[in-house]
Amino acid sequence: MNGLYDEFLIAVHSVWNRRWLALAVAWGLCLVGWLVVALIPNSYESRARISVEMQSILSDKVGVDARERKKNMERVQETLASTINLEKVVRGTALNRTVSSDRELAGKVEMLRKSIQIKSEKDNLFEIIATSSASNLSDAENAVLARDIVQKMIDIFVEENLSGDRDETSQTIKFLDAQLAQREKELQEAEQKRVQFETENLGLLPGVGSISQRMEAARAELVQIDSQLSQASASLAALNGQLSGTPSSIATPGVGGGGARAQLAQAQSTLASARARGWTDSHPDVVAMKNEIAALRKQAAKEPSGGGGYRTPNPAYSSLQSMRAERQATVAALQARKNALQADMTQLASKQTLEPGVAAEMSRINRDHEVLKDQYNKLLADREQIKLRGQVESETDSVKFRVIDPPSSPRSPAAPNRPLLLALVLFVGIGGGIGAAFAMGHLQTSYPTAAKLEKSSGLPVIGSVSQVATNAQRAVSGKKLRLFYGTSGALFGVFGMLMIVEFIQRGMVA
Repeated sequence: MNGLYDEFLIAVHSVWNRRWLALAVAWGLCLVGWLVVALIPNSYESRARISVEMQSILSDKVGVDARERKKNMERVQETLASTINLEKVVRGTALNRTVSSDRELAGKVEMLRKSIQIKSEKDNLFEIIATSSASNLSDAENAVLARDIVQKMIDIFVEENLSGDRDETSQTIKFLDAQLAQREKELQEAEQKRVQFETENLGLLPGVGSISQRMEAARAELVQIDSQLSQASASLAALNGQLSGTPSSIATPGVGGGGARAQLAQAQSTLASARARGWTDSHPDVVAMKNEIAALRKQAAKEPSGGGGYRTPNPAYSSLQSMRAERQATVAALQARKNALQADMTQLASKQTLEPGVAAEMSRINRDHEVLKDQYNKLLADREQIKLRGQVESETDSVKFRVIDPPSSPRSPAAPNRPLLLALVLFVGIGGGIGAAFAMGHLQTSYPTAAKLEKSSGLPVIGSVSQVATNAQRAVSGKKLRLFYGTSGALFGVFGMLMIVEFIQRGMVA
């Protein structure tokens, strides 16, 4: 410990003997350092925080998704520091006073890009920070400029989210209107083309009334006509048989004779009427009539032919003739319909070879028409949805911007911390002076103590002679010491003056 203490005393003595060197180095370092600190421009910082609150009741009902709104705000946050927006900031603040060319404007924009920060603290909370350190402006003007920059950024942020969305909605609606007009025109042309094609190829188109279906319907109707024609022909043949066995006139007896023949004629007429109604020979009434007619024929054969009577038209014969005419007309009508169906089938068969190509073309026309119609309906629905969303955003507060912390007015520079730098320069200057004196003491070959000389030379030291100063020397030494103390105090005085000037400047900014 004694050795270390002796070494410390030796170092202090060495520095003290070279105190003027230490003081000169300290003054030189402090002056240079303080000059550098004084040349550093002050940077003033302004901060603001804004909150974005999104309405989720009505907005969700019309398709305004909160996640989509959040993405839009993130996009605005990213593009807020774009060149266009920064040019707006330059034009709207005091920076515009020093801009006279596009090159200077670009320089101001780059300066702003480095001095503006946009931070997202939470999902709906943003912080905007701006610093100003323009060398051509005073500290007070830089403080005001920093606040104006933040305020302008807030205005742009709100504008980009409100009017930006409205402009985007308006542009989208205009685009959809143009697309709808084009699709409507194309849809009308497709409809006209389809109607014209159907008119030109009527009967050849697939669907209701196509050739295949018409051929199938004609075949089914022809089968029914053949069945009806067979029944009508059979009925006509039966009537002809009955008519051939029925006399056209009957004898009407006079007084006292000819009653069996009259009854026979009446019975035959009744039988003919029954068969006309569709009764068969196995019907009990028909069987009874036939037995009665057989008995009456035997009685009529026994009556004299002259009998004093006279002959009258047979009503049964007339009725059968009328029925035969009706059956003949039915057969003729059915035969005519059959011939017409056969002619139509022949004509359709000749056209059936053209149906595949016509059907394919019609299918293509219908497909194009349906595609255009679907596109038109989708565009129409999208336009109405976007229009409704735009009305919700413009007429209701779907997004609310609230400034939590308005742009601050800085009263002290954010950088540099000039008092701390001035103090550091002072300490560095003092330390540098002491270090220079200590290094100079090690470079010179002098020995402050006898022990140091004995250790370095390896020879015994008999003794040492103390310095004896005269009164004149003591007076000169005292003056030099007072001058040293005064010069050292002046160094601290300059430091204190610089600190006072710094705080006075801050007071002037406030």
